[in-house]
Amino acid sequence: MRKLLILSVLFIFTLGLNAQTKQSPKPVAPYTPAVLANGTLYISGQIPRVPETGKMIKGDIKKATAQSMKNIGILLEKNGMDYEDLVMVNIYMTDMDDYKAINEVYKTFFKKSKFPARAAIQIGRLPLDADVEISGIAVKER
Repeated sequence: MRKLLILSVLFIFTLGLNAQTKQSPKPVAPYTPAVLANGTLYISGQIPRVPETGKMIKGDIKKATAQSMKNIGILLEKNGMDYEDLVMVNIYMTDMDDYKAINEVYKTFFKKSKFPARAAIQIGRLPLDADVEISGIAVKER
């Protein structure tokens, strides 16, 4: 009976992990989407892929930025954090002319206007030809 109980708990725990994994887009290369080490969460670059479909948002930088930020939010939430816990963000874009539109969307994710440190960089090309990629570092006790 005890073995059955332990196996049941392990099975339910495994289902929970799988459900969490399905919430964020699968990596497109050999990396971990987020790593928690010593209370600091390191979030790999998130491109604007919709987790439910795997499809990339292209041609609308505002929607693409929002999706990249939502993907970051999923990883933050999964680790008991939110956007206010971000201390550093890197934004990579393929066109610096999108900078203003990216900022318009980006700032809406910070309800208390408590913005993290940040870098914004134009880059020649991103994975899967994404228009934007956003990574971050979060600390719970900010």
